Amino acid sequence: MSANSSRQQAIQNIVNRSPMDVSPPEALGEIWAVDVFNLSRMEWALSKTAFKAIKKTVQTGAPLDAATADVVAAAMKEWAVSRGAKFFSHIFYPMTNITAEKHDGFIVTNSDGGAITEFTGSLLIKGEPDGSSFPNGSLRMTNAARGYTAWDPTSPAYIMQTDNGATLMIPSVFMSWTGEALDKKIPLLRSNAAMNEAGQKVLALMGETDIATLNSSCGAEQEYFLVDAYFANSRPDLLLAGRTLFGAPSAKGQEFDDHYFGAIPARVQVFMQDYEDQLYRLGIPAKTHHNEVAPGQFEIAPYFEAANVAADHQQLMMTLMKATAKKHGFMCLLHEKPFAGINGSGKHVNWSVGNSTQGNLLDPGSTPHENLLFLLFCGAVIRGVHLYGPLLRAVIATASNDHRLGANEAPPAILSVYLGDQLEKVFTDIKEGNIHSGELGGEMDLGLSQILKFERDPGDRNRTSPFAFTGNRFEFRAVGSSQSVSGPLVAMNTMLADSLNWIAGKLETALDGGASQADAVVGVLKELMSEHSNVVFGGDGYSAEWHRAAVEERGLKNIPTTADALPALREASVVELFSSTGVLSPVELESRFEVYAEQYVLSIEVEAKLVIDMAQTLIYPAATSYLEMLSSTAQNMSIMGVEMDDSIAKIVAGHINAMTATTAKLREALATEDFSSTEEHMQFCAKSIRPLMDEVRVAADALEGYVADELWPLPKYQEMLFIR
Repeated sequence: MSANSSRQQAIQNIVNRSPMDVSPPEALGEIWAVDVFNLSRMEWALSKTAFKAIKKTVQTGAPLDAATADVVAAAMKEWAVSRGAKFFSHIFYPMTNITAEKHDGFIVTNSDGGAITEFTGSLLIKGEPDGSSFPNGSLRMTNAARGYTAWDPTSPAYIMQTDNGATLMIPSVFMSWTGEALDKKIPLLRSNAAMNEAGQKVLALMGETDIATLNSSCGAEQEYFLVDAYFANSRPDLLLAGRTLFGAPSAKGQEFDDHYFGAIPARVQVFMQDYEDQLYRLGIPAKTHHNEVAPGQFEIAPYFEAANVAADHQQLMMTLMKATAKKHGFMCLLHEKPFAGINGSGKHVNWSVGNSTQGNLLDPGSTPHENLLFLLFCGAVIRGVHLYGPLLRAVIATASNDHRLGANEAPPAILSVYLGDQLEKVFTDIKEGNIHSGELGGEMDLGLSQILKFERDPGDRNRTSPFAFTGNRFEFRAVGSSQSVSGPLVAMNTMLADSLNWIAGKLETALDGGASQADAVVGVLKELMSEHSNVVFGGDGYSAEWHRAAVEERGLKNIPTTADALPALREASVVELFSSTGVLSPVELESRFEVYAEQYVLSIEVEAKLVIDMAQTLIYPAATSYLEMLSSTAQNMSIMGVEMDDSIAKIVAGHINAMTATTAKLREALATEDFSSTEEHMQFCAKSIRPLMDEVRVAADALEGYVADELWPLPKYQEMLFIR
């Protein structure tokens, strides 16, 4: 079947698709966490002594002894087998944004030739995948390949159900034989420990005596696109790159603003409910779903969880989302910019810090000017963003997220903090040496008797801010939709730990000098704001004026591309930050730079090869066929004495020539190999290869507007975005 015939057939298949048979939804109480070996299930399955030990480990990070691990392993196996599992897997998260798993059977044979199931504490605690076959930044080589996975008891094991079986999944960390972290989970656990240690110091200095273990929490809003699988399978770029490398704008896009929070298409609603039932079975608290701004774009948001568990759940959500979409005849696109000209997708990471005794330490309460703990922790965040803004930009830097950052729907590549009017005034007053009460938001009264009055929030929302305070948490809006949340969480936890250590040192000096607690806090925060208030900005982050003022007047950095951002991981201040807090050694941090840089280069080079291939084998034949059709028609008309305007033929020929010439330049650029450094290679990709890809696209997309629809080989935007 020719490419254009395949496109037409895809449309027919979609239009004639029969509704999917669906089972009636199950009650939430009947399915919630039924496939999770959580604390409530362990309390039932374990002895009191074993349960007490594992509960302490889960809640405080206390060490777990080998004997208890044996007891837990036996109970976990019995539960998993009763749920139909024959295999188990240590699931882990390499330095890429993927999920990795190796499956082993519970089966062992005995001397009688029979088979039994076995699962010991040693099997639960340790697995051994190849450490050199994952991107590792030269930490492991083929001749030094040993790597280990190790059980993380703070994140619950669960059953992954498939159509013909089930597997026990054991959340794990991944390390080299020499002990370096090869994954995203170890740094996250370390960063949380560093933040807890620093936070405990501050709380103790503030007179708190009953201090539970501090933990960061995360609630990530996941945006995504759904495209019918018939269309997606006709687009090599969607299959291999996750985004459309070609595609003229649809006559109708998102300009009517009629999609955001609109009625969810019935077929999508069925997908969402099926997907969320699976999440509920796994104890993932999916709370909100809706249409997003762009056509074909949607969002799901889970409730807050402990950061480590939330990170694991986010990875699982992405895996299940893709699998469930496929079952419903969709392809789920998590690329940050799958379609040019309409909104891309992010993963807004809502982040807070607290414990069971002091509560949420980023909750200002009704009198933030009097809430000294809140002011200290919020001030610590402000200092961290100002000092380590380039680091925050680096941990969200990918080839795909570069398409989104700075566009109309996404925060700019300048890291600033939005506090809201009331809170910004409080910190401005502190900078001047005072704490005054701020005005609350006031009462919302519409003058309609049937509408109940309610308290308005003290601050507005600023969707142009990359790092915004939203009432009792900070929202890191610049994270990409396809990314793991672990990297951003590691950076935020670690910068907070550094700032809290700084605050603890300053507080201790002031208190030892005889200052009252309130005066000590004001003094520390005054110094903090004097040095770091330039990062606080409440205006329009998209405006050209802000871009100028941020750099020229406030000394902030505008970091537009991943090639510009990743070198921050090599800066001395960042190396010292991670080293001093024990989160990443210099060697581990350097390995991450190497892995992320390689991923960036490979992503762009794969896309460039696809551009060349699609331009030559799909678009060029269609365009020349149309040009031949125009020529033949003109010739036939001339024979009949009818002269035709040949302007369209000349325009088509011009675009064909432009596309062909630029494709040749792109092929030549891809052959370049003599780079003196990784940084130079990345900059070449950003400044040479990507612009050439864009040039090829300009000519190809122009051709789409002229070539006869029956000849065009690729599903068009208007089809992919609107046909459901």
